[in-house]
Amino acid sequence: MSVNMGNVLGLIFANMHDMTVGDLTKNRTMGSVLFGGRYRLIDFPLSNMVNSGITAVGVITKDNYQSLLDHLGSAREWDLARKKGGLYILPPFGNSNASLYTGRIEALNGAMSLIKHSLADYVIMSDCDVVTNMDFRPIVEQHAASGADITVVAHTGQYTNEECRASTILNVDTAGKVQSVLIRPNLSGTCTASLNIFVMKKDFLISLINDSIARGKVSFETDVFQARCNEFDIRAYEYDNYFSKITSIGSYFAANMALLEPENAKKLYLPKRSIYTKVSDNAPAKYDLNCVVKNSLIADGCIIEGEVENSIVFRGVRVGKNAKVKNCILMQGTTISDNAECSYLITDKNVFVNNNRILTSSPAYPMYVGKDATL
Repeated sequence: MSVNMGNVLGLIFANMHDMTVGDLTKNRTMGSVLFGGRYRLIDFPLSNMVNSGITAVGVITKDNYQSLLDHLGSAREWDLARKKGGLYILPPFGNSNASLYTGRIEALNGAMSLIKHSLADYVIMSDCDVVTNMDFRPIVEQHAASGADITVVAHTGQYTNEECRASTILNVDTAGKVQSVLIRPNLSGTCTASLNIFVMKKDFLISLINDSIARGKVSFETDVFQARCNEFDIRAYEYDNYFSKITSIGSYFAANMALLEPENAKKLYLPKRSIYTKVSDNAPAKYDLNCVVKNSLIADGCIIEGEVENSIVFRGVRVGKNAKVKNCILMQGTTISDNAECSYLITDKNVFVNNNRILTSSPAYPMYVGKDATL
């Protein structure tokens, strides 16, 4: 069943799952966490929507969203600077009845004006915790053809106990209907996990929000998805393409490091489905004649004089002479001074590591250094 994607409204939750990477979200939302040398996590769901033909997208924020606003700007990079449709920033207290939301239902209620006035027939909701290059067209088409009330994008695979305890696990029958829902269960093995992407008709969503608010229900996962699973027709869309789900600092580190494998990078960065981001006019990276760079992503504006191996290096980073950087994520403006050594390290923006310092940790628990810190 063909669906006009211009009749789909996109909603992105920028603050959901902030606590899963609490160190990284002290000064920003989950959506504005840096990733892959040049991107923010919101770039992935936003680009996926634009590439799928969606021309109206609302970004629902809660707090700590200054860096997100700076990043999104006029939304020109995503072709959403439009007279009709385009990008809508939806902060809390957007209307006289709104409050600082505690659950997804309250957040949607705060965005009710946009939802009601949208000319869309369908709404697709996404969080910022999944890094993937996803085409939403077949998902919306399956939803329309099935007649389901809610379609959830999910993946069946092997999950650790830590991954399950940070996920919503689904029991799906052979017809794809969700029979039961477990929220952050204590289990492991082969499971079907939600990717926190949902599709439903706009009118159904509006009635669902109004009914839930009237009942004092605020959590979409607990009060609707789980509690009313047998009342609604909820279907799962099995997603088998490449993705990384950010559920902890460790998984964030692993998702970045996975991009150093060429096969993973090819699956994420597709030629005809670009991931768009804010463009900075920096000079190309500068490499000293005596530097050594192996299997790393080096962004523009960097100055590399020492050794960099198996690392993700963001814009404007400087690695000094005889410095050694291995298995690290260095965010914008970080300076690794001469003769310093770093391994399994995540530095936030504008970190300064002094001469001769040695900083090391383990791949399971990489060391995080906060923004503007000096070591």
